[in-house]
Amino acid sequence: MDLKPLAIAGREIRSRLFMGTGKFSSPAVMARCLEASGAEVVTVALRRVELGNPQDDILSRVDRNKYLLLPNTSGARDAAEAVRIARLAREASGINWLKLEVTPEPNYLLPDPVETLKAAEILVKEGFVILPYINADPVLAKRLQDAGCAAVMPLGAPIGTGRGVKTADQIRIIVEQATVPVVVDAGLGLPSHVCQSFELGADAVLVNTAVAAAGDPVKMAEAFRLAVESSAAARMAGPMNESGRASASSPLTGFLR
Repeated sequence: MDLKPLAIAGREIRSRLFMGTGKFSSPAVMARCLEASGAEVVTVALRRVELGNPQDDILSRVDRNKYLLLPNTSGARDAAEAVRIARLAREASGINWLKLEVTPEPNYLLPDPVETLKAAEILVKEGFVILPYINADPVLAKRLQDAGCAAVMPLGAPIGTGRGVKTADQIRIIVEQATVPVVVDAGLGLPSHVCQSFELGADAVLVNTAVAAAGDPVKMAEAFRLAVESSAAARMAGPMNESGRASASSPLTGFLR
């Protein structure tokens, strides 16, 4: 759909579907899924790749001329570790965009709000374009915006659970107060979850496990692309207003008089 491009840190991004690169059965399958998804922004876990090595098996399948590579600090347990990983990555690759993740607790991988804010404040001052992964906390989202983050990425549900948008009320508030793009990240398992995210007002979504773990990942990637396009079409069309009362879809006539 010809939706207005999403602007993040002065860069225009046409696709509102961001894709992750983890859990795929092979780099070849991952590459086919990226193509089918229509995504332009692709996240890569820094602990899984060598950004300075163009022969890395994953990076060799991600065309840097076609995709905006968004390294992430997955696995960082505190601000100091996240900052160290970010600095090393930029030195090796020249990339200053970063998905900031600080997840000290291993069972639910929920982001640490204090350490995330601390790391964001440091990295923004060092010239990084920061997109932080956060709990759906409107207060934290506002603090991160004020700190200079280029977007905020609240979770729908814990990473990899596929449970959908369990934080709808909070995401709606984040969107209402946002001065930067809102990207719903984590927990989305079905294309319908994408539609719900956009109906809440989100600007984009990020999907990984839902595609990688599907029986047919390429078809699922296409399904998510279509969900984004249908949501975009609905937003452009202007949805009807909700009503507390029923309203007949056909006007009354004198036929039965």
